[in-house]
Amino acid sequence: MTNEAASIHASAVQVGELAVLIRGPSGSGKSRLAFDLMLAGRAGQLPPTVLVGDDRVHLATRGGEMWVSPAPALAGLIEIRGLGIRACDHVSEAKLGLVVDLMAEDAARLPNAESLRIHLNGIKLPRIPVGPGFPPLPLVVAALITTPTFMFR
Repeated sequence: MTNEAASIHASAVQVGELAVLIRGPSGSGKSRLAFDLMLAGRAGQLPPTVLVGDDRVHLATRGGEMWVSPAPALAGLIEIRGLGIRACDHVSEAKLGLVVDLMAEDAARLPNAESLRIHLNGIKLPRIPVGPGFPPLPLVVAALITTPTFMFR
């Protein structure tokens, strides 16, 4: 059974076998974090990391799992501030494994367990709330290398 959702304003990258969905208001750094994760993959700090989609993505549930795919008109395109829209390698879909919320109001130094999980279309996923002014890349990399679901070392 497939449950298609409307496109959402978000970016996503596939890190190894699972995708990271990056949400946040306009100008919060979604594209920047996606590109930083791709660079970390190229540098060997993470497994190979490739773009799923930038700016608009589609979510779908299948078999108890959440999948993310690019909006067709934007597939293979990413905004790089100062350079504009650029083409890059991408995948047509990936299984979602982590949600990052930029500019999150519930971000905390020691977050409660409830804020580190989210339910999307009935699927429970790990979540990282990133507060305003806090660099998201170290948090996301830390989650990817210390969360049993990922365990990239």
